[in-house]
Amino acid sequence: MQEPLWRPSSAQVQQAQMTCFLHTVQDQYGAKVADYPALYAWSLQQPEDFWAAVWRFCEVKSSQPWERVLENGDSMPGARWFVGSRLNFAENLLRYRDERLALVFRGEEGRRCALSYGELYLQVARLAQALKGAGVGVGDRVVGWLPNVPETVMAMLATTSLGAIWSSCSPDFGIQGVLDRFGQIGPKVLLAADGYHYKGKAIDSLARLAEIVESLPGLRQVVVVPYLHSSRDLAPIPKVQTYEAFMGEAENSPLTFAQLPFDHPIYILYSSGTTGVPKCIVHGAGGTLLQHLKELRLHTDLKREDRIFYYTTCGWMMWNWLVSALATGATVVLYDGAPLYPRPESLWDMAAEEGITVFGASAKYLSALEKAGVQPARTHHLSKLRTLLSTGSPLAPESFDYVYRDIKEEVQLSSISGGTDIVSCFALGNPILPVYRGELQCRGLGMKVEIFDEKGRSVQGQKGELVCTAPFPAMPVFFWNDPGGKKYWAAYFERFPGVWAHGDYAELTAHGGLIIHGRSDTVLNPGGVRIGTAEIYRQVEKLPEVLESLAIGQAWQGDVRIILFVVLREGRVLDEALINRIRQTIRKHASPHHRPAKVLQVPDMPRTLSGKLVELAVSHTIHGRPVKNLDALANPEALEYFRDRPELQTD
Repeated sequence: MQEPLWRPSSAQVQQAQMTCFLHTVQDQYGAKVADYPALYAWSLQQPEDFWAAVWRFCEVKSSQPWERVLENGDSMPGARWFVGSRLNFAENLLRYRDERLALVFRGEEGRRCALSYGELYLQVARLAQALKGAGVGVGDRVVGWLPNVPETVMAMLATTSLGAIWSSCSPDFGIQGVLDRFGQIGPKVLLAADGYHYKGKAIDSLARLAEIVESLPGLRQVVVVPYLHSSRDLAPIPKVQTYEAFMGEAENSPLTFAQLPFDHPIYILYSSGTTGVPKCIVHGAGGTLLQHLKELRLHTDLKREDRIFYYTTCGWMMWNWLVSALATGATVVLYDGAPLYPRPESLWDMAAEEGITVFGASAKYLSALEKAGVQPARTHHLSKLRTLLSTGSPLAPESFDYVYRDIKEEVQLSSISGGTDIVSCFALGNPILPVYRGELQCRGLGMKVEIFDEKGRSVQGQKGELVCTAPFPAMPVFFWNDPGGKKYWAAYFERFPGVWAHGDYAELTAHGGLIIHGRSDTVLNPGGVRIGTAEIYRQVEKLPEVLESLAIGQAWQGDVRIILFVVLREGRVLDEALINRIRQTIRKHASPHHRPAKVLQVPDMPRTLSGKLVELAVSHTIHGRPVKNLDALANPEALEYFRDRPELQTD
């Protein structure tokens, strides 16, 4: 039997909010829930009681209680939650107004600033007045093309306090990438920075901003946040004011929080857009709030004394997830810049200096740290760090080893998985469960996650499609510009009607955890054997010469063969000896079926604007099919390294 890498102490279990919630359920509902598996089963069997218990335990602020917890509970989509209740998202995130730090900002160039909860409330109140003065009201869209700075958080809170809808892109999005998103939703106000810092460079945004504004005819106001310079010539930009001037017109008056239905929209997030114009996914106030409170308080055990950090941009849903931590009263640490600049240890310098207790980053970041030989356990004082979160792509078992060997032995490593589609998670960490190598600790409370085979049958102990077979509050309210909900239905329910198919290829483990094997739309099928690409990456990226890898299936002689592309360390060359080592490693540690027919070197890989590798775009390119939306890629020029490769025309 596999031994866990980490177990919570009896004191940790006793003090965890998950344990407190479990006892609450025992006391208030008479439920026989002695441990997490029993609590999870109860949350699925009694969804109305469960979600009402989360609401009460997390002390959701509302002006009006619900009439019914769940309506149309057998419909997916179609279920409605907490019908009749009225609340405001921002009010719940601004429940604290004291001197404890709400936000700490760190920039790669060395800048630091901090805001208390009291100061944050006053700044949001002023900005909300300014937005109201610009004509923003319930249902209007306010958008941000901004770095991960405090003004972005304040703009979101001010927007949602008014009942308006917030949407954001990070400033590394190009003009067309921004317009593909904001152009669909008709914003009334756009906030943008004059530029941003990345890898030691100051990158100006104003010329691009002028073009973007010209193509958004419904804009009433453009607000420029000074980030690179304190003063700039903004004359070429129509309808523009500086952030200071915009705020200067606002009165110092208390916030009035618009009280709106549970499913009132607060966020518009976007699909990656690699197969066409991005889908605009609309998320509701109550579902987002309740799900985030459950995940942050119960699954992450976040408390007021914590300091939480996640490396993210404002174009990734982890930003929305991170900012909801304000509702717990914890301190949220924001960072803007390159994660490995000016040196690979930079974020760990910050973690030690700021006393971060919950540290989050992508699986690729942890892999890059290991390749760079970073060993924070030996170089940094991380006594306050208790939880390390990872998401973005499957976390390899070897990265689990790295964390416990070179970052901190006594840390809870929580690989979590969900997505933009639900602005939250299906599988999470758990402070009262052990951590097993290569596994996500558990399925989230209230999330009826199963694995389906190709015929739609629920299976245990084998790989298949990750699905959710019962409704949950954080499902999107709708897609923007989707009459009749046709795009919404096609995105999640077409394959298994009435069941949410998430697009992950996964399996449930004997420990009650989960292993993600990659995206199901990129599953390889050589000789009829289904293979998740993450299974290959885990083996290839063990080799010190390999920085990144990408596998696709090439149609070949009536079958499919696996083609593996690799980016190597500087100065390394893909010779026959290395190709053989790659193949042998894959064959030995995965299976002969996983062994690639071809291994080819490329200098770079195409990735989305949020940094994820784009397997489908590479597959389309090598098969001579068009890639529909190049503007969704951060570096579309990288596709040229895959086009018309002579090696792909031979055995």
